[in-house]
Amino acid sequence: MVESSSTPAFTVDADSLSLSLSHLRLSSQRQPARSPLSERPGGSNLPISASRLSSAESKARLRKFQRDVDHARANTSPRSTKGLFREACSVDLLFLMDTTNSMGPYIDAAKKQVHSIVAETKEAFLNEAQVRVSVVGYKDHADRPNIQFLDFVPDTVSVNRFLDSLTALATNDNDWPEDVLGGVQQAINATWTQKTRCIIHIADAPPHGRNLHNLKDSADHYIEPGSEPHRLTYEPLLKQLVHLNINYALLRVNSTTDRMAYLFSAIYKAAHAEVKLHQSNSYYSSSKDSTYFGSRDSVKSSVAAVLQFEELELGTTFDLLRHLVVKSVTSSVSRTVGRLSMSLTRLSKRTTTTGISTKSPAYLTAVNEEEIEEEPIVVPVENVPPQWNAPGWLDKMLVVEGFCPDLVMHSATTLDDSTTPKKKLPKLLTLLVEVMAEDSNIRPTFIQLDINARSKPFSQGAMRTASYARTSASTDRFVVKMFKKMGKGIADLAEDMKCQAMCKAFALEFNALLDPKYSIDFVITAVLSSKLSADIKGEFISLEPYIDGNYVKYNSNFGYVNEDIPNDPFNHAAQAFSHFTFERSWGRFLVCDLQGVGNLLTDPSIHTKDENRFNLSDTNLHVEGFKFFMATHNCNFLCRKLELKSNKQMLSEGKLQFREYWPSVESTVYCSNKLCRRILHSDGADKSEKFPGSYWCQSCFPQLNSSTIRWKCEELGPVHEYDVSRFFYQSQGEPPPLKCPDHLVVDTTESRAAAVGGNLWERMRAVNQKKYVSGRGG
Repeated sequence: MVESSSTPAFTVDADSLSLSLSHLRLSSQRQPARSPLSERPGGSNLPISASRLSSAESKARLRKFQRDVDHARANTSPRSTKGLFREACSVDLLFLMDTTNSMGPYIDAAKKQVHSIVAETKEAFLNEAQVRVSVVGYKDHADRPNIQFLDFVPDTVSVNRFLDSLTALATNDNDWPEDVLGGVQQAINATWTQKTRCIIHIADAPPHGRNLHNLKDSADHYIEPGSEPHRLTYEPLLKQLVHLNINYALLRVNSTTDRMAYLFSAIYKAAHAEVKLHQSNSYYSSSKDSTYFGSRDSVKSSVAAVLQFEELELGTTFDLLRHLVVKSVTSSVSRTVGRLSMSLTRLSKRTTTTGISTKSPAYLTAVNEEEIEEEPIVVPVENVPPQWNAPGWLDKMLVVEGFCPDLVMHSATTLDDSTTPKKKLPKLLTLLVEVMAEDSNIRPTFIQLDINARSKPFSQGAMRTASYARTSASTDRFVVKMFKKMGKGIADLAEDMKCQAMCKAFALEFNALLDPKYSIDFVITAVLSSKLSADIKGEFISLEPYIDGNYVKYNSNFGYVNEDIPNDPFNHAAQAFSHFTFERSWGRFLVCDLQGVGNLLTDPSIHTKDENRFNLSDTNLHVEGFKFFMATHNCNFLCRKLELKSNKQMLSEGKLQFREYWPSVESTVYCSNKLCRRILHSDGADKSEKFPGSYWCQSCFPQLNSSTIRWKCEELGPVHEYDVSRFFYQSQGEPPPLKCPDHLVVDTTESRAAAVGGNLWERMRAVNQKKYVSGRGG
């Protein structure tokens, strides 16, 4: 149902907002309805959105939108994450070891390295981690004892004393497999208490049972699964490990354990864990083929992030043991904080909606995780290549209106930082200064669009589905994201939109400081509401550019760092960019959770020092997020080139230092398409005489002309036609005008300028020729 033009569809103060609508504006009098397309020369079969809104109506929608967002934020208490880092990085670490004769060197390596493993783990997590160690040694059924066990202890002296008792002996059985399942059973029975739980399994022989190895029947005395004296089978045991939230790391010695690793990992994969077999495993390809999510994980995928099963190559290099164990523990911690963060989010929303006080983060020790974990909602996805040009394939029509961020600097206000003496505040301003100052400086602009979408999603995350889409007047490809269930509204989507706008502001400066081959960018998000589609009535959706290619996760919001592509320039840039945002903001913000294709990124997260900033975001871990990043970040050559000073030790000691002065930014601008906003170097940006003051990327610029058609002017009098670039008006979020330029009233109070390097910048530069700005003040 199309809403009445007299009733605003959304409920920001007109005086506090500045719109970036087209310089061509209809007169205040409402225009008659459009002529049918069939009556227009050059008419198209594409749909036309609902009637054009007046400037007053657009502003009314903006006011309602901001009131809704302000109301939601005012009714959301700051989410306390204090203690999350300490809780997540405190570890129960269990060594599950084959202690038969061939494993003697590995037992000796564990004896020598267990102290340094614990010390390095604590140091890696800013000396806030408590590490408890347990050991399970196993042989085979004929040995006495065949299972030896040390429950969790906090001191390495006890561990070393126990390891001394694990003399590797030749087994009394003359078959190849060992009692692995008995060892796993004992590990399950250990007293697991810490939130991060990790098994380090060191083995050079598989379990009994023909299903768990590829040996000859004669090489296994218990070849039938479940025929061992204890009658154990692997599936129930591995499911118990998953239920206990235990991460599993197998340190591979030889290929006899390949099938065991593959089948064990399959249990974890079925529980939506992240699974990584080593490339030397003969089942590596089979493991990669059996994916759960389909071809593209563009939507954030916390469904798959809470546990992991990882196989690492140990071989005969005993000195690698310490490195691999610390690496596995670090990775396990990142999974744990993901689970705890989701638990905190659910608890926070319960208390907010029920009115129960959220006075402390007691969830960290008091809430039973199994009780608050929810089964992920899984919907059918269509794992087929998109058919962009097939008639009717995009089979869902959406006529929408909503908002996208207005990336224009609107005022000459400086960053109001009470810690900075007023005399030191720079007069030379940037967009980044404004968006760091307060959320209200990230302004929305109203848009109207017609969208053709695919009714079946191609991917899903924990909360949303993603479907292919296109707008009616463009060849650009998009993704429409919809929530799987009600609960989140326009305020939450607006938070995501503002988050991406701030990330682009950081990227604008980052790119200007480095070689273009290290440039990064973020897709822009629009927050929309359907006006005609009954099946999503009352729901809000988001629209963002479709990124074609292989998605890569560079880092997460809880400490994960991609180490699989050490020579990738975009991986270097992503890690340095996260550090840059912390440094450039003087420790107030940190952008992370970077993922995308090449240098084009989507769905970032921002940690904030101020708990009232981005307080609707589930991924904002505040100061605890700073700790997770610094705990795993190693500065690369780009960090050094940018002269970044802050580091892990400074954060641990509470004595942070930052680079203070930064070169002013003049060379980068945004594409003027509000649905694109690609960051461009101003010298290489395309410009059009028809649309002065605008900058266009290589994708958008050709569409200005290719979408141009002849339309009839609806002004009374002689019939005449005029050229209309449908793409241009869609790029500004507006329906094309009903009258030719000669009969339109020009509204000089509004501007389409989308570039930091626009007229305002030139005026400011003429007043103040400073070449550097202070990072302390913005």
